Amino acid sequence: MIFLGSHVNGVDAKARVSVPAEFRSVVRQEGLESIYCHPSFDGPFLVGWGEALMSRLKDSVETADPLDPERNELARAVFGDIRQLSFDANGRITLPSAFVAHAELDGQAAFVGLGDRFEIWKPEAYAERRDAARAAVREKRARGAG
Repeated sequence: MIFLGSHVNGVDAKARVSVPAEFRSVVRQEGLESIYCHPSFDGPFLVGWGEALMSRLKDSVETADPLDPERNELARAVFGDIRQLSFDANGRITLPSAFVAHAELDGQAAFVGLGDRFEIWKPEAYAERRDAARAAVREKRARGAG
């Protein structure tokens, strides 16, 4: 299964947010009752995934030369900030305060499926990024058709 669709859920005062049922289903099929999450390197949003992508990340780092400084920087940057966030009885996770600050979440979170992973955005910021992405795709299609 893959992560699909967009969903907006509330974030409470304790930084708890309900993970969309469709997303929980994906990771539960992998045998998890949690997700992996990381602050994005590309902007004010979070990236989440399940066990399949975690295994690929782990393998990609482990196959590199252990003495290569770039491998160690990658491992430090990625694995140092990943958190495994468990679901409570209501399907919620509790976001670390640094994650809430990074994504600028204030009362709501937009979950956006990207196939093998998903993103968590401030809804207004995601709407802007989505609109820009759609415009870029339209422009590229128009250039290719001419």
